[in-house]
Amino acid sequence: MNPTPLRHETPGGSPAAPASEPAGLPDGRVLRLRAVHRAAADLRRGTPVVLRGVADLVLLAAETAGARGLAELAHVGAEPPVLLLAPARAAAVLHRPVVPSGAAIALRLTDGLFDPATLKGLADPTAEQMLPAEPVLAPETPAGAPAALALAKLGRLLPAMLAAPVRADWAERAAELRLNTVGAAEVLEYPRAVAADLWRVAEAAVPLEDAPDARIIAFRAPDAGVEHLAIMVGRPEKAEAPLVRLHSECFTGDLLGSLRCDCGEQLRGAIRRMAEEGAGVLLYLAQEGRGIGLVNKLRAYALQDRGLDTLDANRALGWEADERNFMAAATMLEALGIRRLRLLTNNPDKVAALEACGLEVLRRERHVFAPNGINDEYLATKAARFGHLLG
Repeated sequence: MNPTPLRHETPGGSPAAPASEPAGLPDGRVLRLRAVHRAAADLRRGTPVVLRGVADLVLLAAETAGARGLAELAHVGAEPPVLLLAPARAAAVLHRPVVPSGAAIALRLTDGLFDPATLKGLADPTAEQMLPAEPVLAPETPAGAPAALALAKLGRLLPAMLAAPVRADWAERAAELRLNTVGAAEVLEYPRAVAADLWRVAEAAVPLEDAPDARIIAFRAPDAGVEHLAIMVGRPEKAEAPLVRLHSECFTGDLLGSLRCDCGEQLRGAIRRMAEEGAGVLLYLAQEGRGIGLVNKLRAYALQDRGLDTLDANRALGWEADERNFMAAATMLEALGIRRLRLLTNNPDKVAALEACGLEVLRRERHVFAPNGINDEYLATKAARFGHLLG
């Protein structure tokens, strides 16, 4: 995560007011965001996409590859595809250490490895499957590999991608199959773009058990692909430095009361404390599982049950330890008129992220809950390996 200061400029050079609608965005930018969103959606449904860049590639997600998608990939690709994996996953597949030269490693597959079920097994470390043959390192990794894996992550898929250089007549062949095309630069810029351009779309009073005067304000990205919520307790926008919490959604903890984490306690505890103070805002961010999504979080849980901690489980799946982008939170706070705040968190990275975006964090407020006998190792890992201040 590399947040940058938030300073939206008008054509005349003066800071623009927070947008209440996306009308001020250049049409070309909206179209580029839309192209990324559509490409990620196509990969989720097992359809190839063409990635334009230094070297044009046709891509297919290994997790969703089926017979039709593989046939379409071959129709557009100039040669058999390689399998792009994150270095940690590539090392596990090859059963030996891999020295990464970048964000992705390319493996060359034999014919026996192009079966859809086998490809899923290569992508997913939770799949217990015997491979009919061993993949080997490819001579080189395509230049667009980082963007290819980033696109898989945007689709909340495992970062495992089949990639082949396109044929000379790829445009005609892709048009024949109605395949979407997306630029590598747009894929890499997408997370920052959607975070910077969130706009308010709805607001309603939603009395809560611990905060009867609560309101919820919904924010949406211009492509309508991402939505975040601001839970307003009292009138924090009128306070000099209101209490603020950045809370990444957790279906299992927040809704089901899972004992594997402390998320539900943190959510309800934050709302209670804000109500006691008379004002506060909890930003409920669509970043499940530290940004890897619910399905991948469940896979990470399965790996934790085999002995990995929460950090190593994410990496074994091919994700970074924490994939969240807190620039979205900074954009929302600016739109709410909040630039000075007290941050309710145990995570110093959240403080640094907001400050890097130009907001003033007067101080960090401790937000600790006791272990419950099941989440003890989870909390210990947060302290020891993520640097959370739980003492």
